Amino acid sequence: MATAVETGLEPRAPSAPMGLAFASLIGAVYVVAVIVVVLYVIPEYWQRLVSPQLNTLTDTPGLLLTQVLAASGLLWFGRQVLGAGAPQGIHGGIFLVISLAITIFFLWRAFALNIEGPPGLIAGGIFATFLLFFAFRFMVGRMGTGWMIGLEEQGWFSSASFKRTLGQKARRLTILGILLICGTGIYSLWLGGTLPKNWALELPFDDFSSFTLLPEARTMIPVLLVALALWFAFRAVNVPGFAEFLIATEAEMNKVSWTPKKRLAQDTVVVLTTTLLLALFLLIVDLFWGWLLSRETIGVLPSQSTGAEKGKGPQQAKW
Repeated sequence: MATAVETGLEPRAPSAPMGLAFASLIGAVYVVAVIVVVLYVIPEYWQRLVSPQLNTLTDTPGLLLTQVLAASGLLWFGRQVLGAGAPQGIHGGIFLVISLAITIFFLWRAFALNIEGPPGLIAGGIFATFLLFFAFRFMVGRMGTGWMIGLEEQGWFSSASFKRTLGQKARRLTILGILLICGTGIYSLWLGGTLPKNWALELPFDDFSSFTLLPEARTMIPVLLVALALWFAFRAVNVPGFAEFLIATEAEMNKVSWTPKKRLAQDTVVVLTTTLLLALFLLIVDLFWGWLLSRETIGVLPSQSTGAEKGKGPQQAKW
């Protein structure tokens, strides 16, 4: 017996993409709030309340230590609130939401700064609305969900190691290489003196008013870059695909039959001796053929005596 079911009045559970996008948005708001507290609120109150009580040697290290501890505590609290029941891909979703927000902000800023006055603000607002609409459709669509889950599965936002007992030498050398490359760039940036004291951006309000994006940028930018380089070096060798490559590389290197130290020294002496004897042989051959071909009976090369006589003056040639 068939019964008619009226489905139009029944509440429907939100779909997985919508739930993941909403959770990612909430997480992104929390991460931005942590950044604001660490980079703006703490330095502001530190300069008002703590800096007058400290000297110049302990002021900046104390501020940096306080910011690191505050960021670690707030992020730990966020992970505890998130819990084990978080939807898959939320870490990648948080990163994607923040990246899209930054991209939309700078595109809106560039668009609004090119048009002066209220028309620029109106046009910039319309442009930003379109960008937000397409970003929303992307986040709740299949492509955005795939990106969020893909970033999560690659392990960029996890502190867990992938097969940590395998390929340790190759991983450590890779980390060292990444840190050397990043470290030289950061050192050159800091030593060049091109970093401003405060990183400010112009906004299309009130005749291009400025907004301090990062206070104490001369100190904070190198610190943030060092932290980012450390995290990138650690996570790069734990991405499953790249980690498997490093593990296989070390396994193949272990199969190589390396020459003993004594045999290596003997082979080095043989190579250097052979190279020296070969160089002497070529020198003797060159001098011999140069002497033979410069004889008057052969005449292929000009004789040395003829060249010397041509270099003499008229009076010397007469004698």
